[in-house]
Amino acid sequence: MSETHVVIGGASGLIGSALARSLEAAGTRVTRLVRRTPAGQGEVEWDPLHDRLDPAAVSGADAVVNLSGASLGRLPWTAAYRSEILWSRLSSTRTLVGAMHRADEAPKAFLSGSAVGFYGDRPGQTLTEESSIGSGFLVDVVSAWEDEANAAPDETRTVTMRNGIVVALNGVLKPLVPLTKAGVAGPLGSGRQHWPWISLTDEVAAIEHLIGSQLRGPVNLCGPAPATADDIMFELAKRLNRPYLLRVPKFALRAALGTAADGLLLSDQLVVPEKLLADGFTFTTSTAEDAVVEALAAA
Repeated sequence: MSETHVVIGGASGLIGSALARSLEAAGTRVTRLVRRTPAGQGEVEWDPLHDRLDPAAVSGADAVVNLSGASLGRLPWTAAYRSEILWSRLSSTRTLVGAMHRADEAPKAFLSGSAVGFYGDRPGQTLTEESSIGSGFLVDVVSAWEDEANAAPDETRTVTMRNGIVVALNGVLKPLVPLTKAGVAGPLGSGRQHWPWISLTDEVAAIEHLIGSQLRGPVNLCGPAPATADDIMFELAKRLNRPYLLRVPKFALRAALGTAADGLLLSDQLVVPEKLLADGFTFTTSTAEDAVVEALAAA
């Protein structure tokens, strides 16, 4: 039986590094795409800003996983940084897709990053992969990002992974932990807006499931139980033994963070991982509160 080969763009990030470690522990050959001189046989240099990638790197791969893109957690989103958020995603995806078309043998699967930002702010609605597109800056980014991914070769099974927020110390909790420890945590806006969440453990497991699955098209990567911003932030405050009292009104968030306030913190998105559940995927972290506990235990 031939060795499974997975190519990862964005392998140095939170999700990519955890995915690479998990795949290698299972005996999978992993090729990391890096933007520097390779340090070993498991690395291949690429330059997505200038559309440079040797097609041999992806030729015949069992899966190419695209996790590249400028962090949404870097604030504020200035006009220049909004451009970087968009073009870092489009250029990396376009470079991978171009290499796939030039390769001697197209990869079997292309799992490209995307986000629940596709749906926009949708209070009162349950959102599945069949839900319509929303409106706003992140919606425009995600729509263009998915369009680039869907230009992959016809023979390559393409999945656009619509990620929720990853509950991890280097994920959504990174800016929240110091604020909570300082005793200045509290509801963001109403606090009742739904945040589509997923634990890092289940994020990695879901991507591994998709590598071996026959699913294609958009797939929501978020936890099985809905959670609000208050559910996540109150659990964090409780576990750190700190108060959760100081409400930050919407106007203050918008004044401080601009577009990022609505895109990241105030959007109400009750997203359901309908395709993953129907495909037999089993979540190990069933609630957002459990995800917070798991993340803090990993410190």
